[in-house]
Amino acid sequence: MKLLKTAAAAAVVLLAAHGAQAGATFDAVKARGFVQCGANGTLGGFGAPDSKGEWKGIDVDLCRAVAAAMFGDATKVKFTPLTAQQRFTALQSGEVDLLSRNTTQTLTRDASLGLIGAGVDYYDGQGFIVKKSLGVKSAKELNGATVCVQPGTTTELNLADYFRANKMEFKPVVIEKEDEAVAAFASGRCDVYTTDKSGLAATRATQLANPDDYVILPETISKEPLGPMVRQGDDQWLVLVRWVLNAMIEAEEYGVTSKNVDEMLKSNNPVIKRLLGVTPGMGKNLGVDEKWAYNIVKQVGNYGEVYERNVGLGSPLKLERGLNELWNKGGIMYAWPVR
Repeated sequence: MKLLKTAAAAAVVLLAAHGAQAGATFDAVKARGFVQCGANGTLGGFGAPDSKGEWKGIDVDLCRAVAAAMFGDATKVKFTPLTAQQRFTALQSGEVDLLSRNTTQTLTRDASLGLIGAGVDYYDGQGFIVKKSLGVKSAKELNGATVCVQPGTTTELNLADYFRANKMEFKPVVIEKEDEAVAAFASGRCDVYTTDKSGLAATRATQLANPDDYVILPETISKEPLGPMVRQGDDQWLVLVRWVLNAMIEAEEYGVTSKNVDEMLKSNNPVIKRLLGVTPGMGKNLGVDEKWAYNIVKQVGNYGEVYERNVGLGSPLKLERGLNELWNKGGIMYAWPVR
């Protein structure tokens, strides 16, 4: 009996400690009054300031959506530009609350860094861009090429794996900062630049002087599910970030947009009523206001709106939805149900 009582007491202590840890970031963000978001800083369409210094991109809008859910105000967010090598340390150390920086969700990152993925906001894959003057039509013609690549990325590993699997050789030119890697490629220091295909589209559209002089090769050599990451053990914060993303996707599926969200408050659809807080309970479960998802859609937009203005056909990147289309329209973007 004495052993059982001791074990029970220890379990209570452990549960209490876990509960305190689970709310650490959530409580800190709430007390501070804004979300500190780790973003890219140079990647158009995903995370970069424009000519007026205003941050824009899919990843940026996710951070704004978290702020809208947390505070009812999408402007309650600050951005920290991070390189690929800096990003995980910044999140681990608490420098940022949330990493939303075109980051691939992998087993190693989930299992060994003390971090955890909170969902996927863009399904991507790695590719290659070359100058048209090189005359290359396929990645399998790149034997002996010099390749610009960023360290500390899945890109670096995939590059080595692809060339090894195809019995080809290459010379890596490893450059930490993305804009410097692109500049090295443009100047001819390397024959090829490799990263996620969305990044290649952004590079060609926004960073290269004459976009028509470059071609993205047809091969996609990897799976790159990109999404936000938070620290492990901060369960309340993880749940909020996860459901912010799901709410944006769910809103698109049910036709709730930034333009019609006020009218949708009158909907008789039980899912829409729960999503927008007309039927209470979801906000309470998350520890935020019942209008959390309403505020997201009203101030930031649903997933489709965010996609279109940042990387879609109406943007400089002009990317088709592809895999990022909703599951019922031929893609694999599928929200967990809000119930």
